[in-house]
Amino acid sequence: MVNTEDFSKRLHRILEFYELSAAGFADKIEVGRSSISHILSGRNKPSLDFVMKIVKSFPEVELYWLLNGKGSFPPSTKPIAPAEPKQETNTASPPKEQKIPEKNETPFAFPQQGKSKPIRKIVIFYEDGSFEAFEN
Repeated sequence: MVNTEDFSKRLHRILEFYELSAAGFADKIEVGRSSISHILSGRNKPSLDFVMKIVKSFPEVELYWLLNGKGSFPPSTKPIAPAEPKQETNTASPPKEQKIPEKNETPFAFPQQGKSKPIRKIVIFYEDGSFEAFEN
């Protein structure tokens, strides 16, 4: 679970790094200005959509750092200009059909080394910012 107060502090660091006001930041990631205000004040928790818009618009912001503070920010290199919204094109191939594991089925094989703890949840983060979660 994301700590709202810590997330707010990391969001402030992003605003300072890019020298953006809360309103300017909201415009860049295409969310309502009140959304930024409510998250910065700790009133609301960030949604997954909100977090993904930040990561997509600001490539230097690492998802893992944004969510739980692990890693580093700002990057050691000069910031890249925020990405402009891309126009959707229909040139991509259709998504591959994926098998969703059954409730008692483990989607991965793990090596057995001594006693192991039962796995409750596995989350896979992809380079494009998407993710999949598997719960046991």
